[in-house]
Amino acid sequence: MRFQAQRSSSISQADKGADLAGSPGNQAFSAAPTPLRSRSSLGGSRARASSVSVPGCVQPTGGDAAGAFDEQACRVCFGVIDADGNGSVSKLELVDAVYRDRKIWNFVFQGLQDDDTAPSPMSDEQSFDAVDAIFGAMSGGRPRVAFAEFAAYFRQRAAAQGARGTPELQAIFRRLDADGNGSVSKLELLAAVQKDRLVASFMFPGLDGSRVMGDERSFDSVSAAFDTIAGGKRRIEYVDFDRYFRKSESPVWSLGAPQDAAAARRQRAGKRILVIGLGFGLDHNLQQGTVLGQAGFEVHWCQDLPEPNQFAFPSVVQMEKLRAAIARVQPEVLVAASMGGAYMVGAWVFGLWKGPSLMINAHPSLTQLPLNVPMVLAHGANDEVFPRHRPELENLIATGGSRCFLYYSGNSGQIAPGAFTRIGDQHQMQSLTVHDCLPSLVDGLLSTEGPEAHMIRSWRHRRSQERLEAENWLGYTTERLRCCWVSPGRKGADRQKLFEVHRGSEEFSKIAAIFKAASPEPSDYELPPQAAWDRTGILKIERVENGQQEAGSARPYCEAIRKALRAQGLTFEPGVHTCWAFHGTGPDPNIVESIISDPVAGFQPLTCGSHNKSLWGPGAYFARDAQYVAEGNFSTTISAGGGRRMLLCLLTLGIPCVGDATHTGVLPYRQKPHRYNSSVDSLSSPEIYAVQHPGAAYPAYVITFV
Repeated sequence: MRFQAQRSSSISQADKGADLAGSPGNQAFSAAPTPLRSRSSLGGSRARASSVSVPGCVQPTGGDAAGAFDEQACRVCFGVIDADGNGSVSKLELVDAVYRDRKIWNFVFQGLQDDDTAPSPMSDEQSFDAVDAIFGAMSGGRPRVAFAEFAAYFRQRAAAQGARGTPELQAIFRRLDADGNGSVSKLELLAAVQKDRLVASFMFPGLDGSRVMGDERSFDSVSAAFDTIAGGKRRIEYVDFDRYFRKSESPVWSLGAPQDAAAARRQRAGKRILVIGLGFGLDHNLQQGTVLGQAGFEVHWCQDLPEPNQFAFPSVVQMEKLRAAIARVQPEVLVAASMGGAYMVGAWVFGLWKGPSLMINAHPSLTQLPLNVPMVLAHGANDEVFPRHRPELENLIATGGSRCFLYYSGNSGQIAPGAFTRIGDQHQMQSLTVHDCLPSLVDGLLSTEGPEAHMIRSWRHRRSQERLEAENWLGYTTERLRCCWVSPGRKGADRQKLFEVHRGSEEFSKIAAIFKAASPEPSDYELPPQAAWDRTGILKIERVENGQQEAGSARPYCEAIRKALRAQGLTFEPGVHTCWAFHGTGPDPNIVESIISDPVAGFQPLTCGSHNKSLWGPGAYFARDAQYVAEGNFSTTISAGGGRRMLLCLLTLGIPCVGDATHTGVLPYRQKPHRYNSSVDSLSSPEIYAVQHPGAAYPAYVITFV
């Protein structure tokens, strides 16, 4: 069943003229998903001519206008580009509109001068490639773009211009583009990093650019950066460069300091959030109700709504106050919780709202999501008011499309009857109020990459700056690890697999930093104070050099995940889709030897779980923090004096889901036919990872400690 927008005699004639805040009447959910102004504010009917007056399309790249987003201009441009008026835009429609209309060109390439001498995308190959790249960034691999994705792209670009300083990015790109042809090759990037301190410090803080052609590790860092920005192409266009720096506050290959709260508030300032007050924090959960305002958003409330029937969405008359609030606020995200979810469903049904939406607690009236609407549905396993089983929620989220994300807070398996290591949320969803979770979900709805990808990226902020710098030095690919190998030819082909790392080396200090690192936030598990862990001593670190396992298992699996993500419209990024974690092998000292020496795969995930029970489903288990492995008695004791061992491993996580003790060997679908690639214990701040494929983990180091 597909809901349709409806008209009613209960609405005034003036409201009918506005078509419920501007939404076309009798239009299905696949219509342009956006909070709409009244038609009168856009000057009447949709413009169709090939040369149209688009207010605000020519935007300066500096001064007071930097970072400004003109939603009205964006809406008019979308209407011109949408030639067939079906509420979405194809690549051909975008190319055709840019080619035919100079004002559309100026809007799409904000910062170009409005003159008739600039090349068109059909006469200049680089310009055509740029349009192609912009469409790819909007669509995430899909054939058509709805207004929500279109507006999100230009909104994020405008925010990036204000936050990072577009003139600075353009200046850096010009310094990279040695021949001035508008694109950058890998050789040009290497040469610029080697010769230009400004470029090196901007893109690779802490790296000595002058050594890039003589130091293999530095060379690999720059090469990996190019591959990440280019996304498989041989040259980097400015749109690639700009898109990457919009996506992340600091590059994944440099992994700078986690974003602090003040910086996050500055980025969120001015972003309008409309909260449906019924059932939300001001009435029932004050902490949840204030966290969005404290995060820096411009929060507006729609209060004093009548309570609808629990199992149905409100009537047209009951929706009037919300309709007026949407028209007045023109929000960028609509948020609802508990009984207020009925009003969100009503807003979709009556065509009041088709923009980014966040629903806390799946309301009983919600049976299908609107198509092409960015959506986060947050629900807890122990919701006592609106109980729903997880498979039902997964089927529900699948009805909405690729930009919909189920934030699910689940229970672990039981270690004893009634005893859990982690308890999922009840109706008030306490997990949303910690780890910057609720604001991050809103950030994800407003980002071009979508809420799920954004949430996974935010996990880096759960690690300290010192740890991120150490991890970056080691790298996030197995190919990078080989830079430290000392076996003949760095092949790891001999019988000897363990090589001791010299205590005074930089490699030793980086591994020790990861081992001893404290999370910026308290663990969700009961661990002793950090001061006790600081007294732990490292006796020895040994590097694992198993060439057959790395080249025959870990590397092919990583490449398979890269291709699977590309098929889903995502870009594989080392440090985001791969990570460092610790593994304890239990009381048997022979297990370590078996893992590091196996020529095919050291881990056999489907035959193991935690040493107590399979708490998050089948798989090989890893911990974010070494202290968890040590305090949980997962590590191996190797001497009467108390010496113990654990493994530091490089994991390929891909896209994880929350684990579940009821999972079998197959994880749920993410986008059919693609399933999730691994499991975690939490979607806001994971501390436990479970992988289900032998190639998903490479045992890089053995750490002996006391």
